[in-house]
Amino acid sequence: MSGIEESRGRVRQMRDKAKELDEAASRSSDPKEAQRLKDKAQRLKAQSDQESAMGTGDIYPDV
Repeated sequence: MSGIEESRGRVRQMRDKAKELDEAASRSSDPKEAQRLKDKAQRLKAQSDQESAMGTGDIYPDV
């Protein structure tokens, strides 16, 4: 498996996990827990977007 394929796999896993967290947040009856899950999902989405963009060469990390 190439580095690009591995990166795509990680991005897909992060996005899947973010979706699971969003769904769990919508099912939660505890507002604080729901917000915590939403926040975690948002961080994962942002991280997956960044990794995806880096993999395509759209952005470069700060060095």
